[in-house]
Amino acid sequence: MKSTQMNGSYPNESEAGQTVVIGSSGFIGRFITEACLDSGRPTYILVRSSSNSPSKASTIKFLQDKGAIVIYGSITDQEFMEKVLREYKIEVVISAVGGESILDQLSLIEAIKNVNTVKRFVPSEFGHDIDRAEPVEPGLTMYEQKRKIRRQIEECGIPYSYICCNSIAAWPYHDNTHPTDVLPPLDRFQIYGDGTVKAYFVAGSDIGKFTVMSIDDDRTLNKTVHFQPPSNLLNMNEMASLWETKIGRVLPRVTITEQDLLQRAQEMRIPQSVVAAITHDIFINGCQINFSLDKTTDVEICSLYPNTSFRTIAECFDDSAKKISDNEKAVSKPVTASNTDIFVPTAKPEALAITAICT
Repeated sequence: MKSTQMNGSYPNESEAGQTVVIGSSGFIGRFITEACLDSGRPTYILVRSSSNSPSKASTIKFLQDKGAIVIYGSITDQEFMEKVLREYKIEVVISAVGGESILDQLSLIEAIKNVNTVKRFVPSEFGHDIDRAEPVEPGLTMYEQKRKIRRQIEECGIPYSYICCNSIAAWPYHDNTHPTDVLPPLDRFQIYGDGTVKAYFVAGSDIGKFTVMSIDDDRTLNKTVHFQPPSNLLNMNEMASLWETKIGRVLPRVTITEQDLLQRAQEMRIPQSVVAAITHDIFINGCQINFSLDKTTDVEICSLYPNTSFRTIAECFDDSAKKISDNEKAVSKPVTASNTDIFVPTAKPEALAITAICT
């Protein structure tokens, strides 16, 4: 495979291998697929069926319009996947399946092994280094499933890259299924512990961009690729203060204790309890910062591409603040003869902002 340039540029289209992305309609999957398309590489997306939710159908249509080629099928159908890999001459397989589908990748691994033409497999991780983190249940069960996938890849001798991009650049709610579903708080901050444990926060677009850059780089072959941008290493107190500067006011802070998080995890409500368990591991145990990159299989993305910048948390919070401002302007617009179709709700601005971003 061709090595990516040191300045972080994408390979030429003629050099880019045929790539299939699985889970392209999800948050991470969409950014990865867009980055694949932007890089000029022939990009296929595996879609489970033609009957998808409106939001997923919209994402698939968006990616199709950008040039993605849809293949309908499931990774659990090993014979079908072998046929896809052979007929489309797939060189790169990227999986971004959700937590409930992690073990479905076992059939995919067998297909890749049997075809023996895939030059790089990126399994669904896109979080912490699961061989170094030890969350409480039910987070641990998910990590053990991901470990099983890693060990199977290694046993089969499949060329891989494990992408450990740490946290998504958004306010880290412990009681939401996904941190990008809602805006940062407008009423109060919930601070985990004393708020001093730091974590790395990476924008979705950067996860996609750097993942695609790394798959054509020989330096990331059979390596764990860590995303540790120094500019995006913050603790909860720093995140709260930064958000206050964006909205122009100070919010009260409420402590969420270690016991609070453990109790949420013990409720075993999926996926909420998984999020609580992982939140505990990040902001109480410090799972992103309590180890050194001292293994021969470790590489760090900023060291690989020193001339390619990350979006900062400040920039991401600027986007959130703008969404709030734009929404407040929209809902406060006077009803006139020319805009009688506008509904002016009476909910609080923060509720309106959350509704806007979720839809």
